[in-house]
Amino acid sequence: MDHRARVYNDVFEMLPSVENPSPLVRINRLCPSPEFTLYAKLEWMNPFGSVKDRAAWAMLCDLESRGELSDGRGLVEPTSGNTGISLAAMASARGHALRAVVPSGIPQEKKVLLKILGAELDVVSDELCPSPGMGDGSINLAKTHAKAQPKRFVMPNQYENELNVRAHLETTGPELWRQTEGQITHLFLSLGTCGTVTGAGRFLREKRPDIKIIAVQPSEGHDVPGLRNVQQLDSCELFDRSLIDEIIEIDYELAYARVLDLCREEGLLAGPSCGLIYEGARRVIENERRGFGVMIFPDSVFKYVSSLVKHIPELAVDGPA
Repeated sequence: MDHRARVYNDVFEMLPSVENPSPLVRINRLCPSPEFTLYAKLEWMNPFGSVKDRAAWAMLCDLESRGELSDGRGLVEPTSGNTGISLAAMASARGHALRAVVPSGIPQEKKVLLKILGAELDVVSDELCPSPGMGDGSINLAKTHAKAQPKRFVMPNQYENELNVRAHLETTGPELWRQTEGQITHLFLSLGTCGTVTGAGRFLREKRPDIKIIAVQPSEGHDVPGLRNVQQLDSCELFDRSLIDEIIEIDYELAYARVLDLCREEGLLAGPSCGLIYEGARRVIENERRGFGVMIFPDSVFKYVSSLVKHIPELAVDGPA
């Protein structure tokens, strides 16, 4: 592979690494203090469109290396969309089938993308981000499939798999340290499976003990797929509260309003979780004024167009008269 020439033998060589990091883009018009340098790490620039490419690749490679996907055995995974999309694309390209168990409330765009990529879908009534220990939801249904048909399915289980953390410990954290030349003072992100915050957080805390790691969560009753409130993380095996300096709760409606700001003011086609993270970062910067921060922007707006129209009706486009 040649990262400088951007010439690759297959799509998997495009996956992010210290040598091929997802880009950092400086926030200019929307940064509230000229003495605070703020960047967004654009994870939608990964080849399969989100931050979940990292964990999905680590889990898939592990299963392949252990022979878990031999003799036509496929994968089954509960997902709010992004991990499923990454896994479906990767698995299909490597000759494996995927059955994705998804909550009914995720955007239609994500469900259709999963089918485009060859996944078989189980759509269930569940929270927008499947939670361990929540009864007969997406996670338990996926576990049931894997247990009842062990010759047909293996479950990577992003919600409990330590490889989810290791992927960010070995890629996201080192990328951030190298890209900021060690200047990073603040890391802003959201909470989902917690692989990103735990993996990147552990790496950066080792390098810079005084770094501020700030998690931004949506208010109760939100409909931002993939995100959780800290109250929903009691049974999440990958959540390490000791790494987080502050948890900021933001009215989830602001996630959608800030999407428009990021698109129109910075030219960043950011998804609603990015809007939420930006609003949290903005509030911190208004108080602290100085620093060097990076926001992890998980994915782009394209999978959430229907959600944007729901929350901002004036975006709707009428048909011809």
